[in-house]
Amino acid sequence: MANDSKNLNRAESPKLQLYSYWRSSSAQRVRIILNLKGLEYESKPVNLLKNEQSSPEFVKLNPLKFVPVLVDGDALITDSFAISLYLEEKYPEHPLLPKDLKNKALNFQVASIVGSSIQPLQNLAVLNYIEERFGSNEKFPWAQYHIINGFEALEILLKDVAGKYATGDEPQLGAQIRDSLRIVYFRLTIFQFHCVFSVLVGSVNSTFEVHFYP
Repeated sequence: MANDSKNLNRAESPKLQLYSYWRSSSAQRVRIILNLKGLEYESKPVNLLKNEQSSPEFVKLNPLKFVPVLVDGDALITDSFAISLYLEEKYPEHPLLPKDLKNKALNFQVASIVGSSIQPLQNLAVLNYIEERFGSNEKFPWAQYHIINGFEALEILLKDVAGKYATGDEPQLGAQIRDSLRIVYFRLTIFQFHCVFSVLVGSVNSTFEVHFYP
């Protein structure tokens, strides 16, 4: 009966709206969470290559001109990490954070390394700036340096806990490492990072949405 009521309330609620770009790993992290939690949402594509993120309509949603943006009724949330925590709090079914405080902190650390110390430093806006300021030959070494630096930290952090997913055998917040890095595009060799490599390779057969895109 309780489940029926919960499903009815969800059906009556406005559908979630997600502004995203298919190649954005930040937006992809949110799509993963929405799918894992079984939440229906309306996709609002924003083509970054056509600079649609700079349109007046989108700037009203996010003055930083970044995807993703989540609209949930009268709530408007930007930044994939903030969106992740919002969804975890509001829609606790299929939880992505363990109850154990130590393991929860581990998931926060992994998500923070990916979302703060790796991904933003190799996104489109940063790479365009590096190319304009220092030349096209500098953007790949820049991205490679920061990705490898993050991988080195993740390898140490995950060496005793990695399983099917980054932080164990259940998909949790820290498991989003799987979708976050354009390995092929940046011509990276990552075999020396055994934990990271096993997690990334495992994503091919997972239920996650994964792209190793050029």
